Order: sequence, then C-alpha cells, then structure tokens
Amino acid sequence: MFETGSTDPVAEVFESQRDRLRAVAYRMLGSHADAEDVVQEAWLRLSRQETASIENLAGWLTTVVGRISLDVLRSRRTRPEASYDDRLPELVVTLDDAPAPDDDAVLADSVGLALLVVLDSLRPSERLAFVLHDLFAVPFDEIGRILGKSTDATKMLASRARRKVQATERPTRAGREQREVVDAFLAAARGGDFEGLLRVLDPEVRLTVDTAGGVVVTLGATKVAAGARLAASAATLGRAALVGGLPGVVSWREDGTALSVMAFTVADGQITAITAVVDPAKLAQMDLPDPV
Repeated sequence: MFETGSTDPVAEVFESQRDRLRAVAYRMLGSHADAEDVVQEAWLRLSRQETASIENLAGWLTTVVGRISLDVLRSRRTRPEASYDDRLPELVVTLDDAPAPDDDAVLADSVGLALLVVLDSLRPSERLAFVLHDLFAVPFDEIGRILGKSTDATKMLASRARRKVQATERPTRAGREQREVVDAFLAAARGGDFEGLLRVLDPEVRLTVDTAGGVVVTLGATKVAAGARLAASAATLGRAALVGGLPGVVSWREDGTALSVMAFTVADGQITAITAVVDPAKLAQMDLPDPV
C-alpha cells in the first residue's frame, strides 16, 4: 500500500478519488492486486505531472487508470497462458431446480460474479467502453480518446459489450436457451465431437481454470475444444447447476469426490467464457450438492 501526503492539495484530491479509481481498475481487470497496482501507477504519473494544466483532475485520473488498465488487458491477451492468482472470487453453487435464494446478500454476490465473468470474456476495448460508460458514466468522447477511436465507434463497442452483459440480468435462473447451449457443449465434449464443440464455442472464447498451481487462462475455440474432450473423459457423474448465477455443471469422479465446478457465459447462442474450479482444496471447501 502506498501513502500520499495529507497536506498536499493534489494528494487530497487523489485520496478522495482513490476508492472510485480502484473500483474502475477492478472492474476492468477483475483482480484486487492488479487494481491496486494500477492506482499506484496513476498516483506516480500524477506526481510527475504539472497539475496546474489539468482542468478536471478526477477526469484525468479516470483516463489514466483506463489507459493503464487497457495496457494490462492487452498484455494478458498476448500471454493467455499466464497465471493470475487473484482472479477468481468464490463461486456460489445451487442446483437448477433448487429454490431461489432468499438472502439478498447471496443474490447480490451472484450478480457480481456473473458480471465479472462476463466482463472477463470481453475484448479489452469492449470492456473499457462498457465499464467506463455504463458503470462509471464516462462520456463516449473521452473513452474514444483513450481507445483512439471515434465517438460512434466507441458507442458500438459499448453496445456490443452490453449485449453480452445482458446474460447477467437474471442470475437466479439460467435461461432455457443458455442451458441448451451448455448441454450441447457437454454432450459434444463427452462424445468427442470436436466439430460440435466448435459450433457452440465463440471463436474467441476464454477459459479460466482455477488449479492447484494457480489460475490458468486459455483463449480460442480450438484450444478450448481440445481441452474439453480430454477433461470430459475423466468425469463420470455430473449435475446441472447455477454457478455464480450462470448456467454450470458440477462433476464428480467415480469415487464420489468432486472433480470440477464450471460456469458458462452464453451470448448470441455461443459460449463466450468458461470459468472452472478444479483445485481439490478449493472444491473441498465449497458447499456442493451430492452426486446423483
């Protein structure tokens, strides 16, 4: 954690904006640790800036945090196999036919996770446009300057992202169409149907797996489909579930021990993101239903 001087008026403004800047960076990156690093870098850049020339300091800071976060996201896209230990929050698992949760806090957590999973499936430019405009009310012309795009092109990016995010609007029940897509994916995986997997996977699908060694990310339908065929052969039992408000599945080995928990983000009839937990220690700590 870094500190700023409380007697410095610029530092005082920064302190007043710190929580909001951290929230922007976290929504962009999905990692508390990365968000802290981005906010610290923003402070370092501000400390080297001639602040008298900045008309709107809060807006300037938001722009800087957006640009740094965008650089981090683009770097991740070029290193898709990198591990991000802070990326996955706890997954809440309920069966599809279980009563809806009465606890508002549990429902709120579910909505938050579902949104985070969807955001993680967006392209960096889509994520920036949606997060800054829809969540933090930054004007499109300012976002366009960060992206180097026109205002109209930025609006289109945000609109495309918004359609994908709509999958999170009803977190207590997975839509029938979404479940059908997930079921088609599972059937193709179990049957070794590579072409069938490619039909239901978005070409840029993102697979995030929480393993005992850390969180590993794989990008692209071909790689994800190849891994899905191998993984399906290890599971003998599975039950449809809601995982963090998204359609998912819990799988067990023949001896009844949990093998994996998976959540699927579906948009426009294709799977755009898959989040899976296979770490035995984390699976043992989760409140999972019993095998069939």
